Amino acid sequence: MTSIDIDVVVIGGGQAGSAAGYYLRRAGHRFVILDDQPKAGGAWPHTWPSLRLFSPAEFAALPGWPMPPWPDGFPPASHVVDYLTAYEKRYDLPIERPARVTGVARDGQHLVVTTNQRTWRARRVISATGTWQQPFWPIYPGSREFTGRQLHTVDYREASDFTGARVVIVGGGNSAAQLVAEISTEATTMWVTARPPRFLADDVDGRVLFTVASERAAAIAAGKPDPGGPASLGDIVMVPEVREARDRGVLRPLPMFDRLTRDGVAWGITVQHADAIVWATGFRPALTHLRPLRLREHDGTIAVAGTMALKEPRLHLLGYGDWTGPGSATLLGVGRAAKAAVAQLALSD
Repeated sequence: MTSIDIDVVVIGGGQAGSAAGYYLRRAGHRFVILDDQPKAGGAWPHTWPSLRLFSPAEFAALPGWPMPPWPDGFPPASHVVDYLTAYEKRYDLPIERPARVTGVARDGQHLVVTTNQRTWRARRVISATGTWQQPFWPIYPGSREFTGRQLHTVDYREASDFTGARVVIVGGGNSAAQLVAEISTEATTMWVTARPPRFLADDVDGRVLFTVASERAAAIAAGKPDPGGPASLGDIVMVPEVREARDRGVLRPLPMFDRLTRDGVAWGITVQHADAIVWATGFRPALTHLRPLRLREHDGTIAVAGTMALKEPRLHLLGYGDWTGPGSATLLGVGRAAKAAVAQLALSD
């Protein structure tokens, strides 16, 4: 297996890796982006076809080049894939795919990145693998006894798969609300959430959420009191389909059930039949490739200063959530985090 020396290895070729590549190119680094997917787009080609962004296209862009507009303002996943494909071509990003990273280890002054094809000796590594490959499945009593179908959002494709069924959708975020809106056109749905969901006003979208999240993060970083705010990235944006579902009266959340039964879910002695359960319960950071470095904290994250790992300063983490930069798991927010990460590389040289 050949070994190549290089300045920076970026692991992951989705939106976070592409944003990092943009700033690495501008800074003059010798770098490569290793992506385990067969084509561009990161996680977006794997989402259900009707999934929409909750920001208009012009406010969901990576650095340097706006996303082309979409007629009704909220682009579907396919539009994002087309944009990311064109983006990496526009900036001639050096991406190798499919290249599956099996581990990152220390080797003197370098970090060694091992793939299924070759090894890379890098002065710095940016991990940008996201969360899609680590869906979170909560454990509830009776999970193994339930005889119906259970799937996570990563497995969902279309509402017609549930025609005529009784379906429970679990989760209180934007994905869950969009799934309730869609599946309820073909099936009887029950929506259960761990806490009451917050619905934003019809004229509030992802632009407002990201601005509020950024202002709160900046205040906290400066040692100021948390200013709070009317919205957060966990609140539900009223995209057209969700508004229509609200008007149909199907967005009626129930408290989280206590357990699963053989053929349904139960709250105490109250049991409701269900043919399927869709877990829209989020994701965890996909960090298995960093296991040899032994960096993870008890909550599954890695302690960072900005984007730099505290226990391994040659490693930066990008795009996993607010702990790697305000809104860094979003198309709009990851550009700011990527810029900061590449700036930190220069400071540590």
